[in-house]
Amino acid sequence: MTTQAGVAVRVLAARVVDAVMYRGRSLKAELATNLPRIEDPRDRALLEAICFAVLRARARSDAALAAWMAKPLGRADNELRALLHVGFAQLVVMELPAHAALSATVEAVRALGRPHQDKLVNALLRRAQREGLPEAPADALWPAWLRRQVREDWPAEANAIFAASQHEAPLWLRVNSRHGTREAYRQRLHEAGIAAEPVEGMADALVLQTPVAATALPGFTAGDVSVQDGAAQQVADLFADLPPGARVLDMCAAPGGKTAHLLERDPSLQVLALDVDERRLQRVRETLGRVGVEATLRAADAADTAAWWDGQPFDAVLLDAPCSATGIVRRQPDVLLHRRPEDLVALTALQSRLLDVAWQVLRRGGVLVYATCSILSSENTAQITHFLERTKDAVPGDLPESLGRQTATAAQRLPGEQAMDGFFYAVMRKA
Repeated sequence: MTTQAGVAVRVLAARVVDAVMYRGRSLKAELATNLPRIEDPRDRALLEAICFAVLRARARSDAALAAWMAKPLGRADNELRALLHVGFAQLVVMELPAHAALSATVEAVRALGRPHQDKLVNALLRRAQREGLPEAPADALWPAWLRRQVREDWPAEANAIFAASQHEAPLWLRVNSRHGTREAYRQRLHEAGIAAEPVEGMADALVLQTPVAATALPGFTAGDVSVQDGAAQQVADLFADLPPGARVLDMCAAPGGKTAHLLERDPSLQVLALDVDERRLQRVRETLGRVGVEATLRAADAADTAAWWDGQPFDAVLLDAPCSATGIVRRQPDVLLHRRPEDLVALTALQSRLLDVAWQVLRRGGVLVYATCSILSSENTAQITHFLERTKDAVPGDLPESLGRQTATAAQRLPGEQAMDGFFYAVMRKA
C-alpha cells in the first residue's frame, strides 16, 4: 500500500464512521457507496475491517476520549472524533503496525482540512499505543432500553449475549449442491490455501475461522458457493418435506440467500419472491443469477395481497420477517446505534400483520415457516403465542433439535452458540 493510498483509506474510514455514528446512516449502505472508490481489494478489505473494529470498540474509545481530553470535542468536530476512533481501532483492536497506522492517520487529519489538529491526534494515538484503551462493560454498546429488554428476556444468558456480540463472526459458506459436493469444494479451498471445516448435520455448510473476501473464494462468481451464516442456512431444512414442483412464497426475500438455497436443493420448486423495495429485489435477482436458479420476483408490499396474489394458495410460505436484528449485532454492529423503542412497536405490529397474510395465502395442509434474526421475545415466542391463540387451524410443527433452544412451539439460537448468529424459528401447519 502506498502512503497516499493508506491516507485515503483512513480518510474514507473517518467519513464512514462519522456518517454511521453521528448522522444515523447505515454501515452497509455507507460501505456500499465508499468501497468502490478504492481500487486495491486489499485496501477495500482494510477499510471494511477498520469500520467494524471501530463500532465494536466505540465504548472503549469514547471512554478514552472522555478521560484523556480536558475539553470534550463539540459536534462540529465529529469528523475528527471519528478519525480518532479509526486510529484507536487500528492500534488497539486490530493491532496494525504502529508506525504505518500512526503516520497515515495523522496525515489523514491534514487531508480532512484540519492541519491545526494533527499534534492533538498524534498525542492521543501515541497514548493509546502506550496504554491501550480503558475497559468497558460488555453491555456498554447496547442502549439502556434494549439492554434491559435482553436481561428481562434472557436473565441467565444476557452477559454471554453481550459478550458474543462484540466478537467478529466466523465466515460461513453454503456450497451449491447443484455444482458439486461439499467435500469437493472443501478440497478446492484447501488448494487455494484456505482452511475450512464441515459442520455435522448441515449438509451444505463450511466454516472459515479466518474470513476472506467473498470474491477470493474459488468459484464464487460462478455460483459454486455463497456466504451465509449457519443459522440462516438451517431455514432450508424446514422445507425438506416439500414435494417436487411445490408452490413456495418467500414474503420478504432480499437479499435472496434463503430463496437461492431452497432452489439449489430443489430447482423444481415454483418460488415467488417478494420484497417491498425494488432496489433490494435487484440484489435477489443478482443472487439467483449467480447461483444459476430461477424464481418469479415481484416488488410489492407482502401485506397487500391485492397487489401481487393471484388467489392460488401456496404449499409453503417463508416469512423471514423484518425484525430488530438483535441476533446479528456482531455482523451489523450499527444496529445498536440506530434501534429505538418505537421501532420495536412498529416491527411487532408488522410481523403480526404479515403472519396473518401468510396464513391467508397458505393452502390447507401447507406449512408456514416464521424466522427472525432477533433474540427478543416480543418478536419471537410472544409473537407466535399470540398468532396461535388467534389462529385456531394453526398447528405447531416439529423442529429439529439442531436448531437450538426448544420451546413447545419454536426454537431459539442465541448469538455465538455453535458459532452461529442469533436466530428464531417456528413452523406451523394449516390443519
